[in-house]
Amino acid sequence: MDMALAGWMSGLIEWGKVRHVFGSGRRWTPGRRLRLLFVGYNGARNTGSDVRVEEMLRQVRQVLRPDRVELTVLTQDKALTRGYFGAAHQIRLPDIFPPFLAREVPRHDGVITCEGSMFKSKFADALTVMMVGALGLAAAHNRVSVGYGAEAGAMNFAPRWMTSRYGRRSLVVARSEESRDLLSGLGVPVELGTDTAWTFEPKPDAYGKAALRAAGWDGTTPVLAVCPIHPFWWPVKASLLKGAARLCGRYRDAHYRSIYFHRTGRSVERAYAAYLDGLARAVDTFRQRHKVFPVLVAMERLDARACAGLSERLGGLPVLTSDDHDMYELVSIARQATWMVSSRYHGIVTTMPARVLSCGVTMDERIRNLMRQRGQPSLVAEVDDPDLGDKTLAMLERLRTDGDAIRAGIGRTVVEHLKTMAHMGVVLEERVKAHYPEFETRTGVHCWREYLPPLSPELETLIAEVETSGATTRQDLVEPRL
Repeated sequence: MDMALAGWMSGLIEWGKVRHVFGSGRRWTPGRRLRLLFVGYNGARNTGSDVRVEEMLRQVRQVLRPDRVELTVLTQDKALTRGYFGAAHQIRLPDIFPPFLAREVPRHDGVITCEGSMFKSKFADALTVMMVGALGLAAAHNRVSVGYGAEAGAMNFAPRWMTSRYGRRSLVVARSEESRDLLSGLGVPVELGTDTAWTFEPKPDAYGKAALRAAGWDGTTPVLAVCPIHPFWWPVKASLLKGAARLCGRYRDAHYRSIYFHRTGRSVERAYAAYLDGLARAVDTFRQRHKVFPVLVAMERLDARACAGLSERLGGLPVLTSDDHDMYELVSIARQATWMVSSRYHGIVTTMPARVLSCGVTMDERIRNLMRQRGQPSLVAEVDDPDLGDKTLAMLERLRTDGDAIRAGIGRTVVEHLKTMAHMGVVLEERVKAHYPEFETRTGVHCWREYLPPLSPELETLIAEVETSGATTRQDLVEPRL
C-alpha cells in the first residue's frame, strides 16, 4: 500500500511537470500577496508539531512582512487547531492526500513543509511521501519549495528514491548536521538550521501553576515532569486487510486512522512493558529519595496511553494531556517543572527556554542530537536499553546534583539555536527572492533578531545573560547573500 501511494504521488509530480510546460497555473506578480502553503502534521494535538508551525508562521510574517504574504496551513482537524496559527487560513488535509496536493499546491506561490520527522521511515512512509510529494509538486510548477527545520533518518526504498529524485530542485533546511549530511548524500540542496519551537511563548506561569495545584501540587515541592510515549508501535503502515478485519472488531487497539495501523505483536508489547517498567522504577526510586511531585505529561494525544500505563505502575500519578490542554496551556504546565525526563523531543525543546533541567529517553536520533548540541551526551538513554531504569535514575540524580552546570549549557544552547533560526530566516528570504526577484525584501546589514518573531521577556533576559557571560560567539549582524 505504501509503495502504491509513493507511485501515485510520483506520477502526479511527473504530470505536474507536463502541466507546467503547457502553462498551467498562474505565477506571482508584483502587487499581489505571496501565497505560501504550509504542509505538516497538524490537527492531531501533537504539541510539538503545532508549536513549531506556530513559530514558523510568526517568523515568516516577520521576515516577509504580514501585509505581503497570505499563509495557509493544512490541518487534520480544524476543531483541534482552532485558535492556532494567527490569521493563517486552515484547510483540512484528507486522509487520501495525493490528488488533494496535486490540486492545492499549484494554487500557491510556494510550499513550506514543516514536519520535524520529514525524511524518515521511523513513523510512517506515508508521512515522508506526503512531504516529498508537496515539495516535488511545488518544484514541478517552479514554485518556492522549502523543507523547513527537517530531520532525516533511515528511509525505506520508496521514500528514499522519491527524496533523491524530487528533492533536488527544493531546498531543505535541516535541523542537525547528521540530517544535513544524509540529505546531501541524496543530492538534495541543504542548509543547516534548527527547530523553530525555540521562540514559542506559552500562557503565563500562573496558568501552569494553577493547573498543577488542581492536580494536587502544594505549590512548593519541586515538580518532576515525565513525558512517556509508546516507542515500539511505529511505524504506522497501511493495510486493507486490517481495515476490513477492524469492521469485525479486530485490530481496534492498533488502529491509527483510516486504513493505517500501528505495529502489534508480543514482541512489541514486551518491549513496551519493559520501557514503562524501567521509567517507573526510576521515578519511584527518585521520589523515595527526594521530595518531589511527579506528574505525567502527554505531549500528543497518543501519549495518553503511555501516561496511563506509567501512572498505574506508580500508584496513580496525575496525568495532563494535550487532549485537555492546548499547546499554550500544556507548555506553560511543563515549564513549571524543576526536572524533566522525556521521550518527546519537543517536551525538552519547549521547556529549555525556561531552563528546566531535562534528560531524554529516545527512540531515534533527535533527542540524542540535541543532547550532543547541549554538550551533555550522557543525559540520554535508549528506549530499549535493558538497564533503562538504572540509567534513567542516574540521569535524574545528575540533574539534581549538577543543576547549575546543566542549566548553563541549556541556556547557551537556546541562544545558539535562536541565532541559527535567525539564519534560517535569511535563507528563506533569499529563496523567495531567487524565485521572485520583484518581491520586495530587505537589503543591507541587520541585527539577527530582526529575522526572528517578537521574543518573550524571558528569552530577552536569557539572551542578555548568556551573551554577557560570553558563553556564545557573538553574532549580532547578518546580511542577506543576495
